[in-house]
Amino acid sequence: MAFFDLPLEELQTYRPDRHEPADFETFWQTTLEETRQHSLSPFFKRFDCGLTLVDCYDVTYNGYGGQPIKGWLILPRGAPKGIPCVVEYIGYGGGRAFPVNWLTYPAVGWATLVMDTRGQGSNWSNGDTPDPEPEGSNPHHPGFMTRGILSNKTYYYRRVFMDAVRAVEAARSHPLIDPQRIAVTGGSQGGGISLAVAGLEPTIKACLPEVPFLCHYRRATTLVDSDPYGEIKRFLKIQRDKVDLVFNNLAYFDGLHFAAHAKAPALFSTGLMDETCPPSTVFAAYNHYAGEKQIKVYEFNDHEGGGAHHLLEKIKFLKQVL
Repeated sequence: MAFFDLPLEELQTYRPDRHEPADFETFWQTTLEETRQHSLSPFFKRFDCGLTLVDCYDVTYNGYGGQPIKGWLILPRGAPKGIPCVVEYIGYGGGRAFPVNWLTYPAVGWATLVMDTRGQGSNWSNGDTPDPEPEGSNPHHPGFMTRGILSNKTYYYRRVFMDAVRAVEAARSHPLIDPQRIAVTGGSQGGGISLAVAGLEPTIKACLPEVPFLCHYRRATTLVDSDPYGEIKRFLKIQRDKVDLVFNNLAYFDGLHFAAHAKAPALFSTGLMDETCPPSTVFAAYNHYAGEKQIKVYEFNDHEGGGAHHLLEKIKFLKQVL
C-alpha cells in the first residue's frame, strides 16, 4: 500500500476540532461510580504453565456491572515487593491466549497483567470472558463496533473501558505490585483502550498506545474500507436514518477526547501505510494528548507498526518513567 493519508508534515500538525459531548465527563464519572459500586474481588489463582523463571496467575476480577473478567498476571519468579506493572490490552478479536504469549515485561523484571476482552477471543487468539446480554442487544453488524451503538449507555466499549480501568485496580491490589507504578499499553484496539484508561484514571504512570484504534471515528470510517471501522460503515449503509445518532454516541468513546484529558507521559506509534488505523486518526489523538508525549513513526509500515523495533522503544521509554 502506497501513502494514502496526509503527508507527514501535515500529520505532525493535524489537530482537528474536537466535538466533545457537553456531558462527557459526567457520563464517565457516573459510569465509574456505578461500576465501583460492585466489589472488585480480585482473585489470583496460581497457574502452572511449565515456565520456571516466572510466576503465573489466572486472574478473575469484577468489571463493568460486577461481571467477571479474566486475565493473566505474570511476575518474575521470586519478585520482590514493590515492582512496577504493565497492564496490557489486546487487539481487536483476540483474547488473553496463554502466559507464554506475554513474557516480555516479566523478562525485564516487571509484572504484567493482561486483560481478556469481553466477548472476544475467537479470531486470532483464544479468550475466556463472555459479554452477557441483554447489554448491547440492538440489531448490529457482525463484530463489536456496532453492538449496543444506538445508546451511549449500552455501547459495547462502555463495558470494555470499565473493565480496563478495573484491570488497573486489580493490578494495584496485588501485594507485590507498586500501586504508584502502573503503565498501560496495547496495540490497535488495545491502544485505543489504553488511551481511554489514561483519560479516565489520572494516577497511571505511563500510557503507550501502539497504532491506536477507536480514534477520530468519522474520518476513519470515510477514509478506509477496512475492518473494524468498516463495520460501522456497513451498518449505516443499511441504517440510513441513524447516522447522526451513531456518531453522536461514538463521540463518548473517541480517543481524541480521552487524549485531551490524559496527563501521564505517553509513547505513541503509527505506520504511515496503515489502512486499518490511518495515521491521521493516530496523529489527531496524539496532537490532542494533554500530557508529555512522543510518537514513533514507521514510514513504510502498515498496521504492524514498528513490531519488535517498537517493543524495544517501549522498554526504553518505560525504564525512564517507571
